[in-house]
Amino acid sequence: MKTLFSPLKLRDNTLHNKIIVSPMCQYSAEEGLATDWHLVHYGQFAIGKVGAIIQEATAVSPEGRITYADLGIWSDEHITKLKQITAFIKSQGSVPGIQLAHAGRKASCDKPWISRAQIAPDTKNGWQTIAPSAIAFNEGENLPIAMDKAEINRIIDAFKSSAVRAIEAGYEIIELHGAHGYLIHQFFSPLTNQRTDEYGGSFENRIRFLIEVIEAVKSVLTTQSLWLRISATDWAEGGWSLEDSIRLAKIVHDKGVELIDVSTGGLVRHQQIKVEKNYQVPYAQAIKQQTNILVGTVGLIKTGQQAEEILEAGQADCILLGRELLRDPHFAMRAAHELGVNIDWANQYERGKETI
Repeated sequence: MKTLFSPLKLRDNTLHNKIIVSPMCQYSAEEGLATDWHLVHYGQFAIGKVGAIIQEATAVSPEGRITYADLGIWSDEHITKLKQITAFIKSQGSVPGIQLAHAGRKASCDKPWISRAQIAPDTKNGWQTIAPSAIAFNEGENLPIAMDKAEINRIIDAFKSSAVRAIEAGYEIIELHGAHGYLIHQFFSPLTNQRTDEYGGSFENRIRFLIEVIEAVKSVLTTQSLWLRISATDWAEGGWSLEDSIRLAKIVHDKGVELIDVSTGGLVRHQQIKVEKNYQVPYAQAIKQQTNILVGTVGLIKTGQQAEEILEAGQADCILLGRELLRDPHFAMRAAHELGVNIDWANQYERGKETI
């Protein structure tokens, strides 16, 4: 059996292979409510036999959405459609996960196919953003309001309440979004966190918000696996670094995080990213080699053979795919054929299976 198609054992669950759908925003919700688009979108990956599906960034509060069309889980009203989605995913043998998120200063934007621009608070579909410090992402944008302690506590409670709803909706993996320049990441980095209280300054202070979110969410979990997505580097001088990420991984593992989903960048406009094949894999590898936590890797992984080589080299424990699964939702079936592995297909699709 190839490593890519061997099970990934979690504490209370097992994925039947190591191919995982990476969270990808669809900008297709209505007041945070999932639609048939989401059911079909996530359902196609489950039919395609991925091991798990991590649902797109799902906002824990209305102002935490990146755009007005993002999914939300701040209300019990959101649960009904999400239950339908998780039930279908499970019926196909995949494990449903959800990424709980707050966009912080990168919120209140338009859909990317319209403009990606931030929408002003006094304009239709716009609202006032919040952040660790009053620093805008783009020059000329409306400044976010620096969060006071009461606001910090409110958002921590929102993560906890959203986790409760996620469990009721049937998700078995809860991932916290601490990457790509969104709120948790904004607390991490000295480039966006200029606070002088207990949430700013030292490394310990800058990760405090995350630790308090983890503790709040962990308190309501039963058998669900807790994951954390991070940007392992800001790709910018004076920002969050790989060394910081390794240090953080050790701490959150002790707090109950089972897997680190390793990406990079997204915090500042002046980042200098060197995009090439496997460009993010070394960051996952470094964290895996220097900690005891499970590690997933991402970034320009396009073939089953490429994914297999990463796992065989011990650079990661699983592969999260984004754009490649948009191009081919049945990537897992193609990769199995490519690697000479015979996997079960949905009965309805079996007649399309090539003989290996």
